Amino acid sequence: MEKPELESLRDEIDQIDEQVVRLLNKRVRAAAEIGKIKHEMGVDPYDPSREEQVFEKIEGLNEGSVPNDSLRAIYREVISSSIALEKDLTIGYLGPEATFTHQAAMLNFGSALSYRSLPDIPDVFQAVEKGECDYGVVPIENSTEGAVNRSLDLLVDTELTIIAQVYLKIEHCLFSPSSLEKIVEVRSKDQALAQCGEWLRRNLPNARLIPVTSTAEAVRESAEGEGIAAIAGKLAGEAHGVPMLDSGIQDRKDNVTRFLVVSRNPSGKREGVSYRTSLVLSLPDQVGALQSSLNPFSSRGINLCKIESRPSRRKTWDYFFFVDFLGHAEDDDIREALNEVSDACPYHRILGSYPETQP
Repeated sequence: MEKPELESLRDEIDQIDEQVVRLLNKRVRAAAEIGKIKHEMGVDPYDPSREEQVFEKIEGLNEGSVPNDSLRAIYREVISSSIALEKDLTIGYLGPEATFTHQAAMLNFGSALSYRSLPDIPDVFQAVEKGECDYGVVPIENSTEGAVNRSLDLLVDTELTIIAQVYLKIEHCLFSPSSLEKIVEVRSKDQALAQCGEWLRRNLPNARLIPVTSTAEAVRESAEGEGIAAIAGKLAGEAHGVPMLDSGIQDRKDNVTRFLVVSRNPSGKREGVSYRTSLVLSLPDQVGALQSSLNPFSSRGINLCKIESRPSRRKTWDYFFFVDFLGHAEDDDIREALNEVSDACPYHRILGSYPETQP
């Protein structure tokens, strides 16, 4: 027979659950009314800056033992359900299902919205441009292997804008129906193979490394032949029912990939939110061109957090420079700096200003 105090605590939890459900429905109804007003105004239902305000507010209110990450995850689903009542949004992502990009999209938008798997990064951009998807999620850089060049190149070629970023901790696992000693071939995305290079050299030095279009596709293929293994996340292995031989095989345990959310429309600025802005520019062919183009930022104390160069593909030995800095393009000091950049550079374009979230 259960102790009276246990029954009493359970009764208390039941009463709290009743209040929570009632308040959640009240919140969703209020959000739905806001959604109607936004629809009449022609405003997008997804507002990453407003969401960041909400997340920061609930963290400030949190005086209990619930971790802030857990609170964010709970409210992510509450907000996701509210958005779904406003509009059935479709999120395009680099597929197939169960890739790390799929996980990042779910982390950012929650489970209540619709998701569309797309075969390659250009397909994600194209689906959003054509209006087939409302938003797109693509990888942009990894803390170990650096930039995803395909995404960088497409940011120049598209009119889409960056409205949010997502950090996802990457844990790679080895999947195969065969035992470790029978593996002769390992398949995965090129970056995943590189991120597990040391482990592969130690444990499978004679195995052929075969790059494929995605980690999830590698898992699917590994089930088709003897001696084939795949490197992917746990979700991909579970989705395809392939046994996991080892986990956490990435060379660095702090392996994190950054993803971008792209949209046809920019996201508005809100007070109290920290922003990052992404810029692409080209330089004149003269001594000190890079220093001159970046001086407008340094002279105003604007923090540059990333500089990446890529061939422009427009003429030989011509490059684009991708620059990320802290602040919003509408800030007065940044607006002044950008005016100076426009005078110093043949080409420049703001790729987006979006909340500066932490890994």
